[in-house]
Amino acid sequence: MTFTLKQTTILAGAVALATAASGATAQEAERVLKFAHVYETSEPYHSCAVDANGPLMEATENRYGIEVYPASSLGKEVDINEGLGLGTVDIIYTGQLFAGRAYGPIAIGGAPYMFRDYDHWDAFRNSDLFGELSQGYTDATGNHIVAMTYYGNRHVTSNKPITTPEDMEGLKIRVPNAPLYMMFPEATGGNPTPIAFAEVYLALQQGTVDAQENPLPTIQAKKFYEVQSDINLTGHITDALLTIVGGPTWNGMSEADREALVGVLEDTAVCATDAIRESEAELTQWFRDEGVNVNEVDRGPFIEAVKAMHNGEMATWDQETYDRLQAIGQ
Repeated sequence: MTFTLKQTTILAGAVALATAASGATAQEAERVLKFAHVYETSEPYHSCAVDANGPLMEATENRYGIEVYPASSLGKEVDINEGLGLGTVDIIYTGQLFAGRAYGPIAIGGAPYMFRDYDHWDAFRNSDLFGELSQGYTDATGNHIVAMTYYGNRHVTSNKPITTPEDMEGLKIRVPNAPLYMMFPEATGGNPTPIAFAEVYLALQQGTVDAQENPLPTIQAKKFYEVQSDINLTGHITDALLTIVGGPTWNGMSEADREALVGVLEDTAVCATDAIRESEAELTQWFRDEGVNVNEVDRGPFIEAVKAMHNGEMATWDQETYDRLQAIGQ
């Protein structure tokens, strides 16, 4: 049994208990909120979101429930972001760089080597700066960022060892379809190739791309290790998912119901963050046991290559925002 399956089993039990406690399914609520994302049902982002239905129904006296739509079933990242304003989805998980398409500064947290470590990231998500950036996103879009979930450290997978920036030279690497994901490959001489998340496994299998990059739990859940021989611990992005509530949905709720929803979604973020951190701690050995080459990397040369681009043409933030983020926790 893999850790992900074990984690899913535990969370599924929690879902059952929550449902039993609420005495109702989402469909029995006066309104069912559509919560869309692109991740697999085996991942804690999904399980923890499913688990949110019971507490929300209880907190709103069955006025609102949540139904979760995983694995791009309501569209790819760009689609579900657009759906927030259209009212076709109510809540989404999305990467900071996708939210940055609508409000550039919010993307800073998803840029490569922006954080020193997990503690720096954790201090940022609880900072005044993150609150200001979230408000800027709301002002630009009408949608509301209500929580941030740890997604994990992103690492490069490939069919050869990659331990220096020179090893990235000419490497055709899949990246998500948001411009800033290209910063790390471009800084190290790679060839970034945007491909939708749901299509990555096949692209690797068929050799459309040579490599991809994601956190260890995602590499396991999406089974990328089946079609890549090496996991290279570049840790180039301390990544996170934003939980966003669409403006039409938010504006239709009472203040009390908004507070209930935010509280439940914040708990959901804690649930998934804790599960991902625990999974990351165990998966290096799990992959090695599966016969995958897991390569330790000196991140110093990679960091130096990328830092030169932090406030260059690709930056969607100003120098003051960058300096404030770097000063957090110092």
